[in-house]
Amino acid sequence: MIGQQHEASGAHFAFTDRWGGVSAAPYDELNLGGAVGDDPAAVLANRKLAAERLGLDPAAVVWMNQVHGRDVAVVDGPWTTGEAPAVDAVVTARRGLALAVLTADCTPVLLADPVAGIAGAAHAGRPGLVAGVVPAVVAAMRELGARPERIVARTGPSICGRCYEVPEAMRAAVAEVVPEAWATTGWGTPSVDVAAGVVAQLTRSGVRIDASSAVCTRESADHFSYRRDRTTGRLASYVWCGEVPGPVGGKG
Repeated sequence: MIGQQHEASGAHFAFTDRWGGVSAAPYDELNLGGAVGDDPAAVLANRKLAAERLGLDPAAVVWMNQVHGRDVAVVDGPWTTGEAPAVDAVVTARRGLALAVLTADCTPVLLADPVAGIAGAAHAGRPGLVAGVVPAVVAAMRELGARPERIVARTGPSICGRCYEVPEAMRAAVAEVVPEAWATTGWGTPSVDVAAGVVAQLTRSGVRIDASSAVCTRESADHFSYRRDRTTGRLASYVWCGEVPGPVGGKG
């Protein structure tokens, strides 16, 4: 199943759950991650199914080799040779080109300035949050001509602060960089709220978050969760800019 959100302005967002694909357990069913041990043919079939359900060309979706860092790549099409570079964010000024983020607890961050036709996607886990992948992707979009006040932002399903237990020293280290990520689990132990940290970093970058997913991947049986299952599949979140309907007046 794929949930889609389409803005009248031309910004498009989509988020998958784990159902509707061809992968066998423990990756059942719609695993979109190619580096988790699943049958590569099943992953390719799932990516094709997901793209077609979104009305996208499966060969025109940009995937990343995510490494929990802050590097950003500017793209105008999918990688044509070799493996995708090790980055945790991509941006594009090409309308219709979909950018994809793989997650199984981390926070997918989707951004679009539909007036400028610039989209961005980031993979924000705890290390990436601390490293600054969120302000880095906003900065890269600005360099292409996006304006923060025009950016439409979404975050997708991710582990919540009530469930992401960490050692006290780790919580303190994260909170030193992003105070808003300090949290406590539902059973009273130290935790980190990555999604709250993402929202705070977007706000400091001048971007207003328009919608945050209410789904906690660890709590939801409909979503993959590394924390819950360890060996499991990956969800995908997609963003792209369509054509702006009608003329855009003024200076934007």
